[in-house]
Amino acid sequence: MLASVWIVLLAVNIEAGDGQSVQMDSIKSGFVGSQVELRCIFVNSNPPVKISQVTWQKFLNGTKQNVAIANPSLGVSVLPPFKERVTFKQAAVRHRTPSLEDTTIMFSNLRLSDEAAYICEYTTFPAGNRENMVNLTVFARPQTRMTLTTPTIVARPQKRKMTVATCLSANGKPQSVIKWDTRLKGEATFQETQNANGTVTVRSNYVVVPSRETHKQKLTCIVTYNNERITDSVVLNVQYEPEVKIEGFDGNWYLDRQDVSLTCKADANPPVTVYQWKVVNGSLPSTVEILNNSLIFKGAVTYELAGTYVCAATNGIGTRTGLVQVNVTEFPNNPPPGGPEIPQEQHNAGAVIGGAMGGVVLLAAAATLLFVFLRRRQRTFKGDYSTKKQVFGNGYSKAGGLPAHPPIPNNLQYPDDSDDEKKPAQIAVTGGFDASERDFDGDAEDLKRPYFTVDEGESRDYDERTLAFQYDPETEIADDMVSQTDGSVISKKEWYV
Repeated sequence: MLASVWIVLLAVNIEAGDGQSVQMDSIKSGFVGSQVELRCIFVNSNPPVKISQVTWQKFLNGTKQNVAIANPSLGVSVLPPFKERVTFKQAAVRHRTPSLEDTTIMFSNLRLSDEAAYICEYTTFPAGNRENMVNLTVFARPQTRMTLTTPTIVARPQKRKMTVATCLSANGKPQSVIKWDTRLKGEATFQETQNANGTVTVRSNYVVVPSRETHKQKLTCIVTYNNERITDSVVLNVQYEPEVKIEGFDGNWYLDRQDVSLTCKADANPPVTVYQWKVVNGSLPSTVEILNNSLIFKGAVTYELAGTYVCAATNGIGTRTGLVQVNVTEFPNNPPPGGPEIPQEQHNAGAVIGGAMGGVVLLAAAATLLFVFLRRRQRTFKGDYSTKKQVFGNGYSKAGGLPAHPPIPNNLQYPDDSDDEKKPAQIAVTGGFDASERDFDGDAEDLKRPYFTVDEGESRDYDERTLAFQYDPETEIADDMVSQTDGSVISKKEWYV
């Protein structure tokens, strides 16, 4: 009989136990320093069982550690190191009430060491213990910052690379990603450090060659952490030597022009403190006035203003120069509207000078053509004669009954590469010829003697050796002779050899 009663009671307890459960979230998360709620709800049976005690435990690496205990009779107890950071959410639990169905705790000021699995265990009578577990993940928001390597970056002539800015994401969990957003051409380097507490520090440097172009360029660092974007920006302050140019010369400085000046423009950081002017291989004109970074030329433009002007600009980094070549013309190149006009007398003078120069050119061309024409008229046949020539006083042979001239020596030389006439080095003439024995025509221009040019008025200086300049027409040529283009004749035998 007693055995039967215990069997019935046991069956009731099992049935009641089957109707009890502990409800919790499977995972929860929070950031370091924040607060998180860990829910724990006991679902009782009907008829309900008696809750004797609720215990929260931290489960890490196979070891359990008590966090907080709630007892209807003894009250609430929170153990170190959670004493100041863990409380029960429901006030009834805190005031020793028998109602312990909701024992949710509030976890504040989270630490990285709080990351673990937490167990909520119910002790009931007569059903025994019921429990469930939640996994708590603790995130660490990184400390991000972006800084310039130095407050002032100096651009050196050596054009060396240097780190100008650093972007840091320190002690983050999980690891963050760094990217750069800028129009400045450069290189990014990255370094990751695993910390002992499970966080990661990421550092990225931006490397460029400092120059005038990098001054005032904006650098933006983008840190992506846990689907969150964190941005920070800096503007580069680059110091560089002056970049110098001289303005004011428009290429149209002419005599008597008024109000001209030169200005030295310099792009520099820090600003230029000293300007110096000079003229290459000369000195500044006496009419110039130096005003700040400008040269003011007083009065009218003169040739004295021509020259190469140099401006040297100096700042705290160095000195650079610029130059301009100033030319002064007599008249304006392109007179501006409303500007000074060239007087009519100057126009006329220019026209006269231009006409005279044109005439000189034409005369020179005509003289050249005449010289070439006469030169060609003096050229004679340059063939290779294998027989002796019969040369008379006028330098031409004549078919007919003329007396034979003394023969020319066989060793006469005729230079092959001379442009002058091939002629004997010396011709001896004794006595004169009777005019009655000549049959020359004075009007035959083709029979003019090309070898000698002695004026008739000077023939008396030659005494009896005076050469005759008379031209007789050639009435007939012997059948066995052939006329040449230069006026001479040779035998057919010679011609056909």
